[in-house]
Amino acid sequence: MKRQSNKPGGLVIVDKPSGFTSHDVVAKMRGMARTRRVGHAGTLDPMATGVLVLGLERATKLLGHLALTEKEYVGTVRLGQTTVTDDAEGEITASTPAHGLAREEIDAGVAKLSGAIMQVPSKVSAIKIDGKRSYKRVLDGEDVEIPARPVTVSSFAVHSVHEAEAADGTPVTDLLVSVVCSSGTYIRALARDLGAGLGVGGHLTALRRTRVGPYKLDRARTLEQLQAAVDDPEGGGLPVMPLADAADAAFTRWDVAEAQARLLLNGARIPMPLFEGDGPVAAFGPDGTFLALVENQGGRAKSLAVFA
Repeated sequence: MKRQSNKPGGLVIVDKPSGFTSHDVVAKMRGMARTRRVGHAGTLDPMATGVLVLGLERATKLLGHLALTEKEYVGTVRLGQTTVTDDAEGEITASTPAHGLAREEIDAGVAKLSGAIMQVPSKVSAIKIDGKRSYKRVLDGEDVEIPARPVTVSSFAVHSVHEAEAADGTPVTDLLVSVVCSSGTYIRALARDLGAGLGVGGHLTALRRTRVGPYKLDRARTLEQLQAAVDDPEGGGLPVMPLADAADAAFTRWDVAEAQARLLLNGARIPMPLFEGDGPVAAFGPDGTFLALVENQGGRAKSLAVFA
């Protein structure tokens, strides 16, 4: 049996730099925290920056549930050019002059990509098709077809429109946008589909994630800041959000009595009240100890992960 660490761990909110993969950041954190048990709650493309939620030790059990929470981004969409990756890191595959687009046209295109929609993910992505990553199939020269899947774009707003000229001389239009969306939404695909709908093509040139669930940029620290905290002999070390605080911020809280806590930790499915909204509920003992993530099944609590 694999031995589990008794260290409580917690979350570290990182402001990911451009050019780093999410795995690169995890590797850095393993060195800083001096543990192999580090994971992340949802990847960011290498080009993107911003909030990347890392879990240390037992907090890694939270990550799969945190990954399903709502996310928020700001970015730049370039209309007039398409790329193989749907962002600025890929080769340009087509260019169409995109000056003179009416704001009404742009807003109408954005409206079509808002709400509950069916989205085809970007082909150069980690999605598996018959057991093989889609990006690997593309690199091998395959013509990849990824089925559309449902996502929710709660907000898709255009904050500015700027006409410019691309490096190859193509007249392009850059949009500063913000997006609030469900897990699994590809902002690159929104840029691609907006450009396609306007008949000029489009791709993403910049992206910054500003929120994952309740965790925002104001809690995030750069890798340099985190390393400085680790190296400071008079400081408090790595700024780790305790498990209880992380769970309380991200999930509905359920405070249980001592007898209920004992039963819950022994695997009993105790009666559970109904709470507003979907998703897991964080159960806390009378002394404030974070006990478990649970879900309501037929009026009783089913444990998803136990932490006490």
